[in-house]
Amino acid sequence: MFEKRRPGAVLFDRDGTLIRDVPYNGDPRLVEPMPGAAEALGRLRRADVPVAVVTNQSGVARGLLSPDDMDQVNARVEELLGPFDAWAICVHDDNDGCTCRKPAPGLVIRAAAVLDVSPRDCVVVGDIGRDMEAARAAGARGILVPTPQTRREEIEEAAEVADDLIDVVDRVLSDVAGPVPAVSAPWARAMGWSRW
Repeated sequence: MFEKRRPGAVLFDRDGTLIRDVPYNGDPRLVEPMPGAAEALGRLRRADVPVAVVTNQSGVARGLLSPDDMDQVNARVEELLGPFDAWAICVHDDNDGCTCRKPAPGLVIRAAAVLDVSPRDCVVVGDIGRDMEAARAAGARGILVPTPQTRREEIEEAAEVADDLIDVVDRVLSDVAGPVPAVSAPWARAMGWSRW
């Protein structure tokens, strides 16, 4: 079991977790927070728990949106949900062979490094299996918040499942423990992220 203690940081997936998933969104006008996101983040900030975003944005690699489009969407996320202590963004596609694109743990490791905490002291919150696999590979605690798009097998395979973001914060701030990932983290030794 994870030790019962406050996490070093909570790392959130962006699309489908903090904001409604609009595939390859480059339009800040389409940003809509998920229910409870502002309240959940506010509670973590008031408790002095650092919050960060760890997000795959392959639309940049695919030419479906520009880095500036992505930055404008991220700026809108912060306008609506407040500032984050770190952003770790993978702009690669599946075939680029990077160590950052989830389910690889590079984004989790990078965000933890920026926040000066161990990945093992982080909680990763996401809506799909890739998020949970990245958490597991980095040695972090993963909490899945399913949406209608989350596949049944992803829910069944998740070590911990929450009803919503408020439930996540209740668990995190009340020291609800989840199981320790029984997996080594070979990616944790990988260096050489090429782009974030």
